[in-house]
Amino acid sequence: MNFGALIIGDEILSGKRTDRHFAKLVELLGARGLRLSWVQYIGDERPRIVETLKRSFAAGDVVFSFGGIGNTPDDHTRQAAAEALGVDLVLHPEAEREIRARFADDMTPERLLLGTFPRGVDIVPNPFNRVPGFRVRDHHFLPGFPQMAHPMAEWILETHYRHLFNTNPKVEKAFLLTGPMAYESALLDLMERIVADYPDLRLFSLPMLGRDGQRKHLELGVEGAAARVDLAMEEIRREVERRGVTWQWRD
Repeated sequence: MNFGALIIGDEILSGKRTDRHFAKLVELLGARGLRLSWVQYIGDERPRIVETLKRSFAAGDVVFSFGGIGNTPDDHTRQAAAEALGVDLVLHPEAEREIRARFADDMTPERLLLGTFPRGVDIVPNPFNRVPGFRVRDHHFLPGFPQMAHPMAEWILETHYRHLFNTNPKVEKAFLLTGPMAYESALLDLMERIVADYPDLRLFSLPMLGRDGQRKHLELGVEGAAARVDLAMEEIRREVERRGVTWQWRD
C-alpha cells in the first residue's frame, strides 16, 4: 500500500507556521519499515480539498490528513470529506461522548460541531484533549496541532497497519564519488543501466556543492532488498573504477 499525506492550512502556505507533520510522519513510517509515497500541501480552499480527496479516495492509498477539522469558518476538511464521499455531516455519537466528557459543564453547541463528521466514519481517539479525529476508507483526518496529531497518527499505525510493518526489509547503500567525471551527466548511462537491470531497486543520485559553488562530490546509491543492493553496488563500483572515478562508502 502507498502512504500519502495531506497537510492543510493557509498558515502553512503563508509561512506563519512551519510544517512539522511531514518530518514526523516520515519518522513514524520509517521506524516501521514503511515509506511515504507522496505529500501535498493545500490551502483552506474547500473546492480544492474536495477534488484532492476524490482522487485520493479513488486511488486506495493510506492517507494522513492534517488540519482543518475544527469548527471555525476557515476549517473545511470535515465538509470537504463529506462532499467527496457524497454523504452528509452528522454528530458522531462516540465523538459526542468524548467531547462532553472533555468539556463537561462548559459544553456548548459550538463545541459539539467538533464531533460533526461525514456519515459512516469511525473516530480516531485524541489522547491530548479527547476531541477526536475521524477515519474512513484508509483516510485519517487529524488536527493541525502536532501535539495532538502525532500521537493519533502513531495510534493509527499501531492499530490498523501493524500487518504491514517490516514486511519488505530494505537497506540503502551509497558511494561518495569524486573526481573530474563524478557528475550526473557523465554517469547517466550507468544510472540508466542500473535502473533497467534492477527495476526492484530505487536508485538515487545527490550532488553536493562546496561553499564556492563547485562540485564537492556525488552521492550515488540504491535502496531495496539487501542481496540485490549488494549486486547493484558492486556493478556500480566496477564501472566507476573503470572510468577513473574515485569512490568511498557513504557513512
